[in-house]
Amino acid sequence: MRQLPGSRRVRVLAAAGAAVVSTSLLLAAPAWATPAPAQPGQGGALPAATFTHSSVSPTTADGSPTGSTADTPTSPPGTSPAELPGPEVPTLDWTACRDGFQCAKAAAPVDYDRPFGAAITLSLIRLPAADPAHRIGSLFVNPGGPGGSGVDVVRAVGKFLPLELRARFDLVGFDPRGVGRSTPLRCFDTFAEAVAVLPPMAFPVTPAEETVWRASDQALASACADRGGAIQDHMSTANVARDLDLLRRAVGDDQLNYLGFSYGSYLGVTYANLFPDRVGALVVDGVLNPVAWSTGTGQQSDTLPFSTRLGSDAGAASTLGEFFRLCDAAGSDCAFAPNSQARYEALAQRVLADPIVLVDPTGTIRVTYAALVGATLGALYAPAAWPDFAQALASLEAAASAADVRQRLAAVVAALAAPAAVQEDYPNSVEAFPGVACGETDNPPSYDAWPAAAAAADQQHRYFGRPWTWISSICQPWAGQDADRYTGPWTATTANPVLVIGNSFDPATPYQGAQTVADLLPNSTLLTYAGWGHTAFLSGNFCVDSTVVSYLITRQTPAAGTVCQPDGSPFGPLAAQRTQQAEQGAPSIQAALIPDIVRRAMTATGS
Repeated sequence: MRQLPGSRRVRVLAAAGAAVVSTSLLLAAPAWATPAPAQPGQGGALPAATFTHSSVSPTTADGSPTGSTADTPTSPPGTSPAELPGPEVPTLDWTACRDGFQCAKAAAPVDYDRPFGAAITLSLIRLPAADPAHRIGSLFVNPGGPGGSGVDVVRAVGKFLPLELRARFDLVGFDPRGVGRSTPLRCFDTFAEAVAVLPPMAFPVTPAEETVWRASDQALASACADRGGAIQDHMSTANVARDLDLLRRAVGDDQLNYLGFSYGSYLGVTYANLFPDRVGALVVDGVLNPVAWSTGTGQQSDTLPFSTRLGSDAGAASTLGEFFRLCDAAGSDCAFAPNSQARYEALAQRVLADPIVLVDPTGTIRVTYAALVGATLGALYAPAAWPDFAQALASLEAAASAADVRQRLAAVVAALAAPAAVQEDYPNSVEAFPGVACGETDNPPSYDAWPAAAAAADQQHRYFGRPWTWISSICQPWAGQDADRYTGPWTATTANPVLVIGNSFDPATPYQGAQTVADLLPNSTLLTYAGWGHTAFLSGNFCVDSTVVSYLITRQTPAAGTVCQPDGSPFGPLAAQRTQQAEQGAPSIQAALIPDIVRRAMTATGS
C-alpha cells in the first residue's frame, strides 16, 4: 500500500474469455438506459444522505450502531435536510488524452457541510462507449487501495474489457479525493523525501525491527500533521461516495453503474447505503467486511486494529494451503512438489534464522523471512504465477546460483507485472493509504496493541498475521480524522439488486466478507467463485465474466447460490496456455490490488 520507487506493478492473468461473452447482449438499450451524456452545470438540492454525520460508537454484528442513532443530517435552524443546498454539479469539459481516451477535471467541496466553501479538484478519464446508439450510460470503475488510481486502471485496462461493456458503457475512472491526480494529500516537498521515511523491511519480525517501524510511522504521521492541510480530515470513503454521486450527476446518469474491486467494494457498499435509491447496476468483487473495516463489533477496536479485524491473514493462510495441495497433486508439473508445505516451512525457518544471500556480478540477492512471506503473499494474489513461484521456491531451497534465483524471481514478477502508469513527479502513494484508512477506522489507542495483535494473529494464521496487522500501525499516531465518515447501518434496500462476488480462496479479502455484505444488503445476490486469487472478475473464468457482464447490462442477478467452478488447476495442463495468454493479452485490473508490503518485498530481494 505504501510504494517504493521502481516497485513493480502487479499483474494477474486477464480473462481469456473476457471478450467472448454472449453477443446477444448487444441489443437495444433498456428503458432505464441513458441515451446520451448530459452536461449539467446548475446547482441543486442534494438529499439528506449527502450531509450525513457518523456516530463513532461500536456496532453490532449486523452493522447497526450500538447505543446511538444512525448517521443524522445536519441543517440550519428551521431548515429541513431536504432543503439544504447542494454543491454545483460540475460541467465536465472532456478533452482528448491519447489513444481514444478523454480526460476532465471536476470541482467538489472539501467539506460537504460547506458545499460552497473551499473546493478540491477530481481528475477523471473515460473511454466513450463504442456503440453510442445502444449506450446505457457510464460505468464507474474503482480498483481499490485505498489510494488506487481509477484514472490509471481505466487507461490500462479499458480497451481490454469485454466487448459488450465497451460497447454499451462509457468506462469512467477517477482518482479519489486526496489521491494521485486529484487534489492530493502530500506531506513532503518531494517523493524522494516521502519514500525516505519508510522502513527498510516489508514488515517487522523482531523487536528491533518493530522499533524501526514505529519510528517510521511517527515520522510520516508527524509530517502529515504539520503539512498535510485540510484534505487529510476529509478523505473518508463516505466523502468519496458523495463525490461519486456528484460525478454521476455530472455525466448525466439517473442512477450509478459501478464496478468496485477490493477496497473499492467498501466504496460501493458505502454508496449503496448513503444513496440506495440511486443504485443502478453495482458490482463489488473481493469484498471487505464493512463492520470490521469501520468499527469492529462491541469493543474490538480497543485491542484489534482494523486490518487484523478483516481476517485477511486467514484468507491468505487458506489460499497458501491450496497452493500446497494443488502443487503436491500436480506432481512433476509443480517444481516444489512433493511435500511442499513441509519444505516451505523449513525454508521459512531457515531464512528467519539467517537470510539467504547470493552474489553474482550483477548484484546481490538477499532473501529475508519478511521478503519470503511478502513475495508469497504476492504470488497468492495471482494463480497464473503459481508455477513460476514454485520454481523460485525450489531454486531458493537449493541455494542455486544468484543468476538462477534472479531469473526465477524475475519470472514471478513478470507474471504479476503490469505496464507502469505515466509517472508523476510526486505520486502520493506514501500518504494516500493512511489518509483514507486511518481517518475513518476505529483502532486501538496504544501502539502496543499492534505487536500483540500481530503475534497473536501469526500464531493463529501462520506467516500472514504479522504483515496484515502491521500495515495499519500508522493509524495509531495519525492525526487526520474525518467527522463525516460513515459507520453504518449497512442494511439499506437499494433500488436495484447489488451483485456481490467472493472467491473461496482469496488471500486479501476472505470469502466471509462477501457473505457478510450479501447478508447485510437485503437486495443483493452472492456469486461465488470456487477458485483462488484476489477478486474474480477478469481472472480467467468464463462463468464469472459472463455473469458479471450480463448483470451490468440487464441488471438481472444470477440465481441464488450460483457457484462458478475454476477451469482446472493452476498447475494443470492449461497452465502454460494461461501463461502464454497472460504474456500476449491485456493487463488486468488486478494490477492495482497488490498492497505495498508485497510490492516492497518482491523488489527488496534483489539489489
